Amino acid sequence: MGGICSRKREQQVMEDDLHRGVLGRYCRSTSTKWPGAKSFRSKPNNFPGGGTCPSLMELCIHKIGEDFRKYDSFSMLPPDLSQQIFNELVDAQCLTEAYIEAFRDCALRDVLLGEYPGVNDGWIDVISSQRSSLLSVDLSGSTVTDKGLRLLKDSSNLQSLTLDYCDQFSEHGLKYVSGLLNLTFLSIRKSSTVTPDGMRAFSSLVNLEKLDLERCSEIHGGFVHLKGLKKLESLNIACCKCIMDSDMQAISGLQKLTTLNAEGCKITSACLESIAALAALESLNLNRCCLSDDEFENISSLKTLKRLSLAFNRITDACLVHLKGLVNLEYLNLDSCKIGDEGLANLIGLTLLRSLVLSDTEVGSSGLRHISGLHKLEDLNLSFTSVNDASLKRLSGLTNLKSLNLDARQITDVGLANLTSKLFLVYIHCLSGLIKLDLFGARISDAGTVFLKSFKNLQFLEICGGGLTDGGVKHIKEMTSLTQLNLSQNCNLTDKTLELLSGMTALRSLNVSNSRITNEGLRYLKPLKNLRTLSLESCKVTAAEIKKLQSSDLPNLISFRPE
Repeated sequence: MGGICSRKREQQVMEDDLHRGVLGRYCRSTSTKWPGAKSFRSKPNNFPGGGTCPSLMELCIHKIGEDFRKYDSFSMLPPDLSQQIFNELVDAQCLTEAYIEAFRDCALRDVLLGEYPGVNDGWIDVISSQRSSLLSVDLSGSTVTDKGLRLLKDSSNLQSLTLDYCDQFSEHGLKYVSGLLNLTFLSIRKSSTVTPDGMRAFSSLVNLEKLDLERCSEIHGGFVHLKGLKKLESLNIACCKCIMDSDMQAISGLQKLTTLNAEGCKITSACLESIAALAALESLNLNRCCLSDDEFENISSLKTLKRLSLAFNRITDACLVHLKGLVNLEYLNLDSCKIGDEGLANLIGLTLLRSLVLSDTEVGSSGLRHISGLHKLEDLNLSFTSVNDASLKRLSGLTNLKSLNLDARQITDVGLANLTSKLFLVYIHCLSGLIKLDLFGARISDAGTVFLKSFKNLQFLEICGGGLTDGGVKHIKEMTSLTQLNLSQNCNLTDKTLELLSGMTALRSLNVSNSRITNEGLRYLKPLKNLRTLSLESCKVTAAEIKKLQSSDLPNLISFRPE
Protein backbone atom coordinates (compact mmCIF):
# COMPACT_ATOMS: atom_id res chain seq x y z
CA MET A 1 0.00 0.00 0.00
CA GLY A 2 1.30 3.45 -0.78
CA GLY A 3 0.39 7.06 -1.32
CA ILE A 4 -2.86 8.46 -0.11
CA CYS A 5 -4.43 5.04 0.35
CA SER A 6 -1.94 3.75 2.88
CA ARG A 7 -2.58 3.34 6.58
CA LYS A 8 -0.14 3.38 9.46
CA ARG A 9 0.25 -0.32 10.20
CA GLU A 10 2.29 0.38 13.34
CA GLN A 11 -0.43 2.47 14.98
CA GLN A 12 -1.40 0.54 18.07
CA VAL A 13 -5.06 0.14 18.94
CA MET A 14 -5.42 -1.06 22.51
CA GLU A 15 -8.37 -3.12 23.67
CA ASP A 16 -10.23 -1.16 26.33
CA ASP A 17 -13.07 -3.23 27.74
CA LEU A 18 -12.77 -1.96 31.28
CA HIS A 19 -14.57 1.03 32.75
CA ARG A 20 -12.95 4.36 31.79
CA GLY A 21 -15.28 6.82 33.52
CA VAL A 22 -18.55 8.41 32.50
CA LEU A 23 -17.12 11.53 30.88
CA GLY A 24 -14.49 9.95 28.66
CA ARG A 25 -16.25 10.67 25.39
CA TYR A 26 -13.96 10.84 22.40
CA CYS A 27 -14.70 10.46 18.73
CA ARG A 28 -12.44 7.76 17.28
CA SER A 29 -12.77 8.96 13.70
CA THR A 30 -11.06 12.30 14.38
CA SER A 31 -8.98 13.90 17.08
CA THR A 32 -11.86 16.13 18.10
CA LYS A 33 -13.11 15.66 21.63
CA TRP A 34 -16.85 15.24 21.79
CA PRO A 35 -18.43 17.93 23.96
CA GLY A 36 -19.16 16.36 27.34
CA ALA A 37 -20.93 19.22 29.07
CA LYS A 38 -24.60 19.94 28.77
CA SER A 39 -26.86 22.31 30.57
CA PHE A 40 -30.05 21.73 32.50
CA ARG A 41 -31.43 24.68 30.56
CA SER A 42 -31.70 22.52 27.45
CA LYS A 43 -33.96 19.91 29.02
CA PRO A 44 -37.34 21.63 29.00
CA ASN A 45 -37.63 20.59 25.33
CA ASN A 46 -38.43 17.11 26.65
CA PHE A 47 -41.04 18.40 29.08
CA PRO A 48 -44.67 19.36 28.47
CA GLY A 49 -44.95 21.02 25.11
CA GLY A 50 -41.80 19.30 23.86
CA GLY A 51 -43.37 15.99 22.91
CA THR A 52 -42.54 13.81 25.94
CA CYS A 53 -44.38 13.77 29.23
CA PRO A 54 -41.94 13.41 32.16
CA SER A 55 -42.63 11.63 35.39
CA LEU A 56 -43.13 13.54 38.62
CA MET A 57 -39.72 12.31 39.77
CA GLU A 58 -38.08 13.65 36.60
CA LEU A 59 -39.73 17.02 37.11
CA CYS A 60 -38.48 17.16 40.70
CA ILE A 61 -34.94 16.24 39.75
CA HIS A 62 -34.93 18.72 36.91
CA LYS A 63 -36.20 21.53 39.12
CA ILE A 64 -33.68 20.82 41.85
CA GLY A 65 -30.98 20.64 39.20
CA GLU A 66 -31.89 24.09 37.92
CA ASP A 67 -31.83 25.56 41.43
CA PHE A 68 -29.12 23.41 43.04
CA ARG A 69 -27.08 26.47 44.04
CA LYS A 70 -29.85 27.44 46.46
CA TYR A 71 -29.45 24.33 48.61
CA ASP A 72 -26.86 23.81 51.34
CA SER A 73 -27.60 20.12 51.80
CA PHE A 74 -29.46 17.22 50.20
CA SER A 75 -28.93 14.90 53.15
CA MET A 76 -32.61 15.01 54.12
CA LEU A 77 -33.67 13.54 50.78
CA PRO A 78 -33.98 9.78 50.20
CA PRO A 79 -30.58 8.42 49.08
CA ASP A 80 -31.93 7.28 45.68
CA LEU A 81 -33.13 10.80 44.92
CA SER A 82 -29.84 12.34 46.05
CA GLN A 83 -28.01 9.90 43.80
CA GLN A 84 -30.03 10.91 40.74
CA ILE A 85 -29.49 14.59 41.42
CA PHE A 86 -25.76 13.99 41.85
CA ASN A 87 -25.60 12.06 38.57
CA GLU A 88 -27.44 14.81 36.71
CA LEU A 89 -25.11 17.51 38.01
CA VAL A 90 -22.04 15.46 37.10
CA ASP A 91 -23.40 14.82 33.61
CA ALA A 92 -24.01 18.54 33.14
CA GLN A 93 -20.58 19.35 34.64
CA CYS A 94 -22.15 21.77 37.10
CA LEU A 95 -20.42 20.50 40.24
CA THR A 96 -17.54 22.37 41.85
CA GLU A 97 -15.69 21.78 45.10
CA ALA A 98 -18.03 24.25 46.79
CA TYR A 99 -21.27 22.75 45.46
CA ILE A 100 -20.35 19.12 46.14
CA GLU A 101 -20.50 20.02 49.84
CA ALA A 102 -24.30 19.79 49.60
CA PHE A 103 -23.95 16.02 49.14
CA ARG A 104 -22.16 15.41 52.42
CA ASP A 105 -23.72 12.51 54.37
CA CYS A 106 -26.21 11.70 51.58
CA ALA A 107 -25.52 7.95 51.57
CA LEU A 108 -24.55 7.99 47.88
CA ARG A 109 -23.72 4.59 46.39
CA ASP A 110 -21.85 5.60 43.23
CA VAL A 111 -19.51 8.57 42.82
CA LEU A 112 -18.28 8.41 39.23
CA LEU A 113 -16.08 11.43 38.55
CA GLY A 114 -13.76 9.96 35.94
CA GLU A 115 -12.03 12.76 33.97
CA TYR A 116 -14.14 15.35 35.77
CA PRO A 117 -12.27 18.67 36.03
CA GLY A 118 -10.97 19.96 39.36
CA VAL A 119 -11.40 16.86 41.54
CA ASN A 120 -8.95 16.95 44.47
CA ASP A 121 -8.66 15.90 48.10
CA GLY A 122 -11.32 18.42 49.09
CA TRP A 123 -13.86 16.46 47.09
CA ILE A 124 -12.69 13.21 48.67
CA ASP A 125 -13.64 14.53 52.10
CA VAL A 126 -17.28 14.76 50.98
CA ILE A 127 -17.11 11.45 49.11
CA SER A 128 -15.81 9.63 52.20
CA SER A 129 -18.74 10.98 54.26
CA GLN A 130 -20.99 8.49 52.44
CA ARG A 131 -19.25 5.84 54.56
CA SER A 132 -20.69 2.32 54.35
CA SER A 133 -23.19 3.29 51.62
CA LEU A 134 -20.39 3.93 49.13
CA LEU A 135 -19.97 1.08 46.63
CA SER A 136 -18.24 2.57 43.59
CA VAL A 137 -15.77 5.47 43.16
CA ASP A 138 -14.07 6.67 39.96
CA LEU A 139 -11.47 9.42 40.41
CA SER A 140 -9.66 8.99 37.08
CA GLY A 141 -7.57 11.99 36.07
CA SER A 142 -7.92 13.69 39.45
CA THR A 143 -5.21 15.18 41.67
CA VAL A 144 -5.99 12.91 44.62
CA THR A 145 -3.01 12.53 46.97
CA ASP A 146 -2.09 10.20 49.82
CA LYS A 147 -4.29 12.35 52.05
CA GLY A 148 -7.29 11.71 49.82
CA LEU A 149 -6.73 7.96 49.78
CA ARG A 150 -6.50 7.99 53.57
CA LEU A 151 -9.97 9.58 53.69
CA LEU A 152 -11.39 6.62 51.75
CA LYS A 153 -10.06 3.97 54.11
CA ASP A 154 -13.28 3.87 56.15
CA SER A 155 -15.49 3.16 53.11
CA SER A 156 -15.71 -0.42 54.25
CA ASN A 157 -18.23 -1.60 51.65
CA LEU A 158 -16.46 -0.11 48.62
CA GLN A 159 -16.48 -2.64 45.79
CA SER A 160 -15.06 -0.67 42.84
CA LEU A 161 -12.23 1.90 42.84
CA THR A 162 -10.77 3.54 39.72
CA LEU A 163 -7.65 5.73 39.98
CA ASP A 164 -6.57 5.80 36.33
CA TYR A 165 -4.10 8.54 35.32
CA CYS A 166 -3.74 9.78 38.90
CA ASP A 167 -0.10 10.70 39.54
CA GLN A 168 -0.21 12.74 42.76
CA PHE A 169 -0.35 9.91 45.29
CA SER A 170 2.65 7.79 46.23
CA GLU A 171 3.28 4.13 46.95
CA HIS A 172 2.72 4.98 50.60
CA GLY A 173 -0.81 6.15 49.82
CA LEU A 174 -1.66 2.72 48.45
CA LYS A 175 -1.44 1.24 51.94
CA TYR A 176 -4.82 2.86 52.68
CA VAL A 177 -6.34 0.83 49.83
CA SER A 178 -5.26 -2.37 51.57
CA GLY A 179 -8.06 -2.02 54.10
CA LEU A 180 -10.82 -2.00 51.48
CA LEU A 181 -11.41 -5.70 51.87
CA ASN A 182 -14.65 -5.78 49.84
CA LEU A 183 -13.04 -4.45 46.66
CA THR A 184 -13.78 -6.62 43.65
CA PHE A 185 -12.54 -4.12 41.01
CA LEU A 186 -9.39 -1.97 41.17
CA SER A 187 -7.99 0.04 38.28
CA ILE A 188 -4.85 2.18 38.45
CA ARG A 189 -3.81 2.78 34.85
CA LYS A 190 -0.70 4.65 33.76
CA SER A 191 0.76 5.29 37.16
CA SER A 192 4.49 5.35 37.94
CA THR A 193 3.64 5.43 41.65
CA VAL A 194 2.57 1.78 41.63
CA THR A 195 5.84 0.11 42.58
CA PRO A 196 6.68 -3.43 43.71
CA ASP A 197 6.66 -2.24 47.31
CA GLY A 198 3.39 -0.35 46.81
CA MET A 199 1.81 -3.52 45.44
CA ARG A 200 2.03 -5.03 48.92
CA ALA A 201 -1.29 -3.26 49.50
CA PHE A 202 -2.95 -5.57 46.97
CA SER A 203 -2.08 -8.75 48.88
CA SER A 204 -4.90 -8.20 51.39
CA LEU A 205 -7.58 -7.62 48.75
CA VAL A 206 -8.66 -11.24 48.81
CA ASN A 207 -12.04 -10.55 47.16
CA LEU A 208 -10.52 -8.80 44.14
CA GLU A 209 -11.84 -10.15 40.84
CA LYS A 210 -10.51 -7.58 38.36
CA LEU A 211 -7.20 -5.72 38.50
CA ASP A 212 -6.13 -3.21 35.84
CA LEU A 213 -2.54 -1.93 35.90
CA GLU A 214 -2.23 -0.99 32.22
CA ARG A 215 0.78 1.23 31.42
CA CYS A 216 2.17 1.10 34.95
CA SER A 217 5.90 1.37 34.31
CA GLU A 218 7.41 0.32 37.63
CA ILE A 219 5.64 -2.91 38.66
CA HIS A 220 8.27 -5.50 37.70
CA GLY A 221 8.92 -7.69 40.73
CA GLY A 222 5.66 -6.83 42.48
CA PHE A 223 3.62 -9.75 41.17
CA VAL A 224 4.62 -11.85 44.13
CA HIS A 225 2.03 -9.84 46.08
CA LEU A 226 -0.76 -11.11 43.80
CA LYS A 227 -0.25 -14.78 44.62
CA GLY A 228 -2.91 -14.81 47.30
CA LEU A 229 -5.65 -13.26 45.16
CA LYS A 230 -7.38 -16.57 44.57
CA LYS A 231 -10.58 -14.93 43.30
CA LEU A 232 -8.84 -12.85 40.61
CA GLU A 233 -10.49 -13.42 37.24
CA SER A 234 -9.13 -10.58 35.10
CA LEU A 235 -5.65 -9.02 34.98
CA ASN A 236 -4.71 -6.22 32.58
CA ILE A 237 -0.99 -5.40 32.40
CA ALA A 238 -0.96 -4.16 28.79
CA CYS A 239 1.92 -1.86 27.81
CA CYS A 240 3.80 -2.48 31.04
CA LYS A 241 7.15 -2.75 29.31
CA CYS A 242 8.88 -3.54 32.56
CA ILE A 243 7.14 -6.93 32.82
CA MET A 244 9.39 -9.95 32.37
CA ASP A 245 9.04 -13.72 32.24
CA SER A 246 9.61 -13.99 36.01
CA ASP A 247 6.48 -11.91 36.64
CA MET A 248 4.38 -14.37 34.66
CA GLN A 249 5.81 -17.20 36.74
CA ALA A 250 4.71 -15.42 39.93
CA ILE A 251 1.04 -15.44 38.91
CA SER A 252 0.93 -18.94 37.43
CA GLY A 253 -1.04 -20.17 40.43
CA LEU A 254 -4.08 -17.93 39.85
CA GLN A 255 -6.41 -20.75 38.89
CA LYS A 256 -9.54 -18.60 38.50
CA LEU A 257 -7.92 -16.17 36.06
CA THR A 258 -10.00 -16.16 32.87
CA THR A 259 -8.68 -12.97 31.22
CA LEU A 260 -5.03 -11.94 30.84
CA ASN A 261 -4.00 -8.93 28.76
CA ALA A 262 -0.21 -8.73 28.46
CA GLU A 263 -0.08 -6.77 25.20
CA GLY A 264 3.19 -4.91 24.72
CA CYS A 265 5.00 -6.55 27.64
CA LYS A 266 8.62 -7.63 27.21
CA ILE A 267 7.91 -11.26 27.81
CA THR A 268 9.31 -14.01 25.60
CA SER A 269 8.25 -17.48 24.57
CA ALA A 270 9.96 -18.77 27.72
CA CYS A 271 7.00 -17.55 29.80
CA LEU A 272 4.44 -19.63 27.90
CA GLU A 273 4.88 -22.53 30.30
CA SER A 274 3.81 -20.27 33.18
CA ILE A 275 0.84 -18.96 31.20
CA ALA A 276 -0.19 -22.51 30.32
CA ALA A 277 -0.60 -23.19 34.05
CA LEU A 278 -3.56 -20.77 34.07
CA ALA A 279 -5.96 -23.56 33.25
CA ALA A 280 -9.14 -21.43 33.36
CA LEU A 281 -7.99 -18.85 30.79
CA GLU A 282 -10.64 -17.90 28.25
CA SER A 283 -9.07 -14.71 26.87
CA LEU A 284 -5.32 -14.22 26.28
CA ASN A 285 -3.78 -11.16 24.63
CA LEU A 286 -0.08 -11.47 23.77
CA ASN A 287 0.04 -8.87 21.00
CA ARG A 288 3.34 -7.06 20.50
CA CYS A 289 5.34 -9.27 22.83
CA CYS A 290 8.70 -10.80 21.90
CA LEU A 291 7.29 -14.19 20.97
CA SER A 292 8.69 -16.69 18.50
CA ASP A 293 7.62 -20.24 17.65
CA ASP A 294 9.57 -21.67 20.59
CA GLU A 295 7.61 -23.14 23.52
CA PHE A 296 4.23 -22.66 21.80
CA GLU A 297 3.36 -26.30 22.39
CA ASN A 298 2.46 -25.16 25.94
CA ILE A 299 -0.46 -23.10 24.61
CA SER A 300 -2.13 -26.23 23.29
CA SER A 301 -3.08 -27.19 26.85
CA LEU A 302 -5.36 -24.16 27.27
CA LYS A 303 -8.50 -25.96 26.13
CA THR A 304 -10.81 -23.28 27.59
CA LEU A 305 -9.43 -20.45 25.43
CA LYS A 306 -12.05 -18.53 23.48
CA ARG A 307 -10.01 -15.44 22.52
CA LEU A 308 -6.35 -15.47 21.48
CA SER A 309 -4.38 -12.48 20.19
CA LEU A 310 -0.86 -13.02 18.85
CA ALA A 311 -0.52 -9.99 16.56
CA PHE A 312 2.83 -8.38 15.77
CA ASN A 313 4.93 -11.32 16.97
CA ARG A 314 7.63 -13.26 15.13
CA ILE A 315 5.56 -16.43 14.87
CA THR A 316 5.25 -18.49 11.68
CA ASP A 317 3.19 -21.38 10.35
CA ALA A 318 5.05 -23.64 12.77
CA CYS A 319 3.28 -21.95 15.67
CA LEU A 320 -0.19 -22.62 14.23
CA VAL A 321 0.34 -26.37 14.54
CA HIS A 322 -0.11 -25.96 18.30
CA LEU A 323 -3.44 -24.17 17.89
CA LYS A 324 -5.19 -27.12 16.28
CA GLY A 325 -6.52 -28.41 19.59
CA LEU A 326 -7.99 -25.12 20.76
CA VAL A 327 -11.41 -26.12 19.53
CA ASN A 328 -13.26 -23.55 21.68
CA LEU A 329 -11.58 -20.55 20.03
CA GLU A 330 -14.02 -17.90 18.86
CA TYR A 331 -11.53 -15.08 18.18
CA LEU A 332 -8.02 -15.35 16.70
CA ASN A 333 -5.79 -12.37 15.84
CA LEU A 334 -2.67 -13.05 13.75
CA ASP A 335 -2.19 -9.52 12.43
CA SER A 336 1.31 -8.89 11.02
CA CYS A 337 2.64 -12.36 11.81
CA LYS A 338 4.70 -14.43 9.36
CA ILE A 339 1.74 -16.65 8.58
CA GLY A 340 1.28 -18.14 5.10
CA ASP A 341 -1.25 -20.19 3.16
CA GLU A 342 -0.15 -23.59 4.38
CA GLY A 343 -0.27 -22.57 8.02
CA LEU A 344 -3.98 -21.87 7.72
CA ALA A 345 -4.57 -25.60 7.25
CA ASN A 346 -4.20 -25.87 11.04
CA LEU A 347 -7.33 -23.75 11.51
CA ILE A 348 -9.66 -26.16 9.72
CA GLY A 349 -10.87 -27.73 12.96
CA LEU A 350 -11.56 -24.43 14.75
CA THR A 351 -15.21 -24.55 13.75
CA LEU A 352 -16.38 -22.16 16.50
CA LEU A 353 -14.32 -19.25 15.18
CA ARG A 354 -16.37 -16.09 14.82
CA SER A 355 -13.57 -13.59 14.20
CA LEU A 356 -10.30 -14.11 12.30
CA VAL A 357 -7.72 -11.37 11.71
CA LEU A 358 -5.15 -12.16 9.01
CA SER A 359 -4.25 -8.59 8.05
CA ASP A 360 -0.69 -7.87 6.89
CA THR A 361 0.26 -11.55 6.84
CA GLU A 362 1.70 -13.59 3.97
CA VAL A 363 -1.64 -15.24 3.29
CA GLY A 364 -2.53 -15.42 -0.40
CA SER A 365 -5.21 -16.77 -2.64
CA SER A 366 -4.75 -20.48 -1.97
CA GLY A 367 -4.99 -19.99 1.78
CA LEU A 368 -8.69 -19.14 1.66
CA ARG A 369 -9.54 -22.75 0.90
CA HIS A 370 -8.55 -23.68 4.45
CA ILE A 371 -10.98 -21.27 6.07
CA SER A 372 -13.89 -21.81 3.70
CA GLY A 373 -15.41 -24.33 6.09
CA LEU A 374 -15.49 -22.02 9.12
CA HIS A 375 -19.23 -21.56 8.82
CA LYS A 376 -19.67 -19.56 12.05
CA LEU A 377 -17.20 -16.89 10.97
CA GLU A 378 -18.74 -13.41 11.30
CA ASP A 379 -15.68 -11.17 11.01
CA LEU A 380 -12.85 -11.72 8.52
CA ASN A 381 -9.94 -9.29 8.02
CA LEU A 382 -7.85 -9.86 4.89
CA SER A 383 -6.41 -6.35 4.55
CA PHE A 384 -2.85 -6.00 3.28
CA THR A 385 -2.67 -9.66 2.24
CA SER A 386 -2.05 -11.14 -1.22
CA VAL A 387 -5.61 -12.39 -1.62
CA ASN A 388 -6.81 -11.64 -5.16
CA ASP A 389 -10.11 -11.25 -6.99
CA ALA A 390 -10.39 -14.87 -8.12
CA SER A 391 -9.88 -16.32 -4.64
CA LEU A 392 -12.88 -14.46 -3.23
CA LYS A 393 -15.07 -17.18 -4.72
CA ARG A 394 -13.84 -19.39 -1.89
CA LEU A 395 -15.80 -17.33 0.63
CA SER A 396 -19.01 -19.04 -0.46
CA GLY A 397 -19.29 -21.12 2.69
CA LEU A 398 -19.16 -18.18 5.08
CA THR A 399 -22.90 -17.77 5.34
CA ASN A 400 -22.78 -15.90 8.68
CA LEU A 401 -20.24 -13.29 7.59
CA LYS A 402 -21.11 -9.80 8.88
CA SER A 403 -17.82 -7.93 8.50
CA LEU A 404 -15.32 -8.27 5.65
CA ASN A 405 -12.11 -6.25 5.27
CA LEU A 406 -10.59 -6.33 1.79
CA ASP A 407 -8.33 -3.28 2.08
CA ALA A 408 -5.81 -4.33 -0.57
CA ARG A 409 -4.79 -2.73 -3.87
CA GLN A 410 -5.10 -5.95 -5.88
CA ILE A 411 -8.83 -6.19 -5.14
CA THR A 412 -10.81 -4.66 -8.01
CA ASP A 413 -14.28 -4.56 -9.52
CA VAL A 414 -13.74 -8.17 -10.58
CA GLY A 415 -13.50 -9.22 -6.95
CA LEU A 416 -16.85 -7.62 -6.14
CA ALA A 417 -18.32 -9.30 -9.19
CA ASN A 418 -17.08 -12.67 -7.94
CA LEU A 419 -18.81 -12.08 -4.63
CA THR A 420 -22.16 -11.12 -6.11
CA SER A 421 -22.35 -12.52 -9.64
CA LYS A 422 -25.56 -14.34 -10.53
CA LEU A 423 -23.33 -17.12 -11.85
CA PHE A 424 -22.62 -17.82 -8.18
CA LEU A 425 -26.04 -17.56 -6.55
CA VAL A 426 -24.69 -19.07 -3.38
CA TYR A 427 -22.51 -15.99 -2.87
CA ILE A 428 -25.52 -13.71 -2.82
CA HIS A 429 -26.95 -15.81 0.00
CA CYS A 430 -23.53 -15.95 1.63
CA LEU A 431 -23.15 -12.19 1.93
CA SER A 432 -26.78 -11.23 2.49
CA GLY A 433 -26.05 -10.61 6.17
CA LEU A 434 -22.96 -8.46 5.58
CA ILE A 435 -23.07 -5.32 7.75
CA LYS A 436 -19.54 -3.96 7.27
CA LEU A 437 -17.45 -3.90 4.09
CA ASP A 438 -14.01 -2.26 4.11
CA LEU A 439 -12.59 -1.64 0.64
CA PHE A 440 -10.47 1.30 1.79
CA GLY A 441 -7.58 0.93 -0.65
CA ALA A 442 -9.14 -1.46 -3.15
CA ARG A 443 -9.23 -0.30 -6.77
CA ILE A 444 -12.99 0.00 -7.12
CA SER A 445 -14.33 2.08 -10.02
CA ASP A 446 -17.79 3.34 -10.91
CA ALA A 447 -18.45 0.08 -12.74
CA GLY A 448 -17.80 -1.93 -9.60
CA THR A 449 -20.27 -0.06 -7.43
CA VAL A 450 -23.19 -1.70 -9.22
CA PHE A 451 -22.34 -4.94 -7.38
CA LEU A 452 -22.73 -3.25 -4.00
CA LYS A 453 -26.50 -3.30 -4.39
CA SER A 454 -26.47 -6.98 -3.45
CA PHE A 455 -25.51 -6.09 0.12
CA LYS A 456 -29.00 -5.20 1.32
CA ASN A 457 -28.11 -4.95 5.02
CA LEU A 458 -24.82 -3.05 4.77
CA GLN A 459 -24.37 -0.34 7.42
CA PHE A 460 -20.65 0.47 7.08
CA LEU A 461 -18.83 1.03 3.78
CA GLU A 462 -15.36 2.33 2.93
CA ILE A 463 -14.15 2.85 -0.65
CA CYS A 464 -11.12 5.15 -0.74
CA GLY A 465 -8.99 3.86 -3.57
CA GLY A 466 -9.44 6.94 -5.72
CA GLY A 467 -11.40 5.40 -8.59
CA LEU A 468 -14.89 6.79 -7.95
CA THR A 469 -16.71 9.67 -9.61
CA ASP A 470 -20.21 11.01 -9.09
CA GLY A 471 -21.40 8.31 -11.49
CA GLY A 472 -20.44 5.54 -9.07
CA VAL A 473 -22.20 7.24 -6.17
CA LYS A 474 -25.49 6.76 -8.05
CA HIS A 475 -25.39 3.10 -7.05
CA ILE A 476 -24.26 3.78 -3.48
CA LYS A 477 -27.21 6.12 -2.85
CA GLU A 478 -29.55 3.13 -3.10
CA MET A 479 -27.95 1.57 0.00
CA THR A 480 -30.30 3.32 2.38
CA SER A 481 -29.35 1.16 5.38
CA LEU A 482 -25.85 2.70 5.52
CA THR A 483 -25.02 4.57 8.73
CA GLN A 484 -21.27 5.08 8.09
CA LEU A 485 -19.83 5.96 4.69
CA ASN A 486 -16.22 6.80 3.86
CA LEU A 487 -15.51 7.92 0.29
CA SER A 488 -12.39 9.96 1.08
CA GLN A 489 -9.43 10.10 -1.34
CA ASN A 490 -11.73 9.98 -4.38
CA CYS A 491 -10.57 13.32 -5.77
CA ASN A 492 -13.07 13.44 -8.65
CA LEU A 493 -16.18 13.58 -6.46
CA THR A 494 -18.06 16.88 -6.67
CA ASP A 495 -21.04 18.57 -5.06
CA LYS A 496 -23.19 16.21 -7.12
CA THR A 497 -22.10 13.43 -4.76
CA LEU A 498 -23.65 15.23 -1.78
CA GLU A 499 -26.82 15.74 -3.79
CA LEU A 500 -26.99 12.01 -4.52
CA LEU A 501 -26.40 11.14 -0.85
CA SER A 502 -29.07 13.55 0.42
CA GLY A 503 -31.65 10.77 0.61
CA MET A 504 -29.53 8.53 2.85
CA THR A 505 -31.14 9.77 6.03
CA ALA A 506 -29.78 6.94 8.20
CA LEU A 507 -26.22 8.24 7.83
CA ARG A 508 -24.50 9.04 11.12
CA SER A 509 -20.96 9.42 9.78
CA LEU A 510 -19.84 10.74 6.38
CA ASN A 511 -16.29 11.28 5.08
CA VAL A 512 -15.74 12.75 1.61
CA SER A 513 -12.33 14.33 2.26
CA ASN A 514 -9.83 15.04 -0.52
CA SER A 515 -12.54 15.70 -3.09
CA ARG A 516 -13.83 18.64 -5.15
CA ILE A 517 -16.76 19.38 -2.84
CA THR A 518 -17.39 23.07 -2.09
CA ASN A 519 -19.41 25.18 0.32
CA GLU A 520 -22.14 25.30 -2.30
CA GLY A 521 -22.71 21.56 -1.96
CA LEU A 522 -23.28 21.66 1.79
CA ARG A 523 -26.96 22.53 1.30
CA TYR A 524 -27.59 18.96 0.13
CA LEU A 525 -26.71 17.66 3.60
CA LYS A 526 -29.70 19.35 5.26
CA PRO A 527 -31.94 16.23 5.20
CA LEU A 528 -29.30 14.15 7.03
CA LYS A 529 -30.67 14.89 10.50
CA ASN A 530 -28.93 11.86 12.06
CA LEU A 531 -25.46 12.95 10.98
CA ARG A 532 -23.05 13.08 13.94
CA THR A 533 -19.63 13.23 12.27
CA LEU A 534 -18.68 14.90 8.99
CA SER A 535 -15.22 15.08 7.42
CA LEU A 536 -14.53 17.27 4.40
CA GLU A 537 -10.83 17.91 4.85
CA SER A 538 -8.82 19.11 1.84
CA CYS A 539 -12.04 20.26 0.15
CA LYS A 540 -13.11 23.78 -0.78
CA VAL A 541 -15.21 23.92 2.36
CA THR A 542 -14.85 26.25 5.34
CA ALA A 543 -15.51 25.57 9.00
CA ALA A 544 -17.74 28.64 9.18
CA GLU A 545 -20.15 27.25 6.59
CA ILE A 546 -20.29 23.86 8.29
CA LYS A 547 -21.09 25.58 11.60
CA LYS A 548 -23.95 27.45 9.93
CA LEU A 549 -25.32 24.16 8.64
CA GLN A 550 -24.89 22.61 12.06
CA SER A 551 -26.83 25.34 13.85
CA SER A 552 -29.66 25.52 11.33
CA ASP A 553 -30.20 21.98 10.06
CA LEU A 554 -27.94 19.36 11.65
CA PRO A 555 -28.63 19.45 15.41
CA ASN A 556 -26.92 16.08 16.05
CA LEU A 557 -23.62 17.01 14.36
CA ILE A 558 -21.01 16.97 17.11
CA SER A 559 -17.76 16.42 15.23
CA PHE A 560 -16.67 17.87 11.91
CA ARG A 561 -13.57 18.66 9.88
CA PRO A 562 -12.40 21.24 9.01
CA GLU A 563 -13.21 22.72 12.40
